[in-house]
Amino acid sequence: MYRFEGKSVLVTGGTGSFGKKFISKILEQDVKKVIVFSRDELKQYEMAQEYTDPRIRFFIGDVRDKDRLYRAFDGVDIVIHAAALKHVGACEYNPFEAVKTNIHGAQNIIEAAIDRGVEKVIALSTDKAASPINLYGATKLASDKLFVAGNSYAGNKVTKFSVVRYGNVVGSRGSVVPFFKKLKEQGVTQLPITDERMTRFWITLDQGVQFVIDNLYRMKGGEIFIPKIPSMKVVDLAEAIAPNCEIKIVGIRPGEKLHEAMINEDDARQTLEYDNYYVIQPEFPWWREEFSTGGKTLPEGFTYISDVNEHWLTVDELRELVKE
Repeated sequence: MYRFEGKSVLVTGGTGSFGKKFISKILEQDVKKVIVFSRDELKQYEMAQEYTDPRIRFFIGDVRDKDRLYRAFDGVDIVIHAAALKHVGACEYNPFEAVKTNIHGAQNIIEAAIDRGVEKVIALSTDKAASPINLYGATKLASDKLFVAGNSYAGNKVTKFSVVRYGNVVGSRGSVVPFFKKLKEQGVTQLPITDERMTRFWITLDQGVQFVIDNLYRMKGGEIFIPKIPSMKVVDLAEAIAPNCEIKIVGIRPGEKLHEAMINEDDARQTLEYDNYYVIQPEFPWWREEFSTGGKTLPEGFTYISDVNEHWLTVDELRELVKE
């Protein structure tokens, strides 16, 4: 497990669901300083009322602003990049804004981290970045590529970059769980489902945070880390939350997939499998063989897609997760 003793840590998008849970976790250790970097002053104010630890600093800033990142990264050892425009529909209808934040912002993070001597950077990605069909996924694929290539740009500098990619987070803001719960509380008799065949990868916030921390310890620079997590059927989730509601099929929205992928067939050729995670290795000459000891190669034609997963959540298991 990675130890944060004496380290200064900055989290972009630190007022979000992941950022708050991650910060709570590392404050349990003797971390030197934690910087919450985000652009929403109200969310920072509200978080400051809840998190009163003197090791926390709040920086107003946007990843689009490279100068502000240079100031914020001064003296920082670890950066967790969680800031992004993430709503599929919003990115479809505001593509220029998504590119500015998710792609240009990624480049700004990389350049500021190298020049300020940050030791390690982990960028959060999404299953939508594998074989993307929507703009959000395309911007995150570009972001992933930038962070992997950032290790080449760093040259002999100290900075290392890696990526963590996982699926839907149970109960995160803007996700389907709070949406279904709100409809149930309003007394509706029908829940809208885009397609009864739809499946998704599913991970808890605690699992996502711990996976990032574990990979701070594992990373050599250039890897895309992917956890082995269960799949769920959206109709099963609806049954778990509101068993007395009928299902109303409303059709797939712009940019939406029936099933999500985390490793496509082409990525699989560069992927190693471990007990509870996968690693997509970078295709760069600086990547050394000893970095990837212990993993096993995947069979030809392998894919990691939510509808062909070996591990599925039952309705009862989903009901317990939603309660938590």
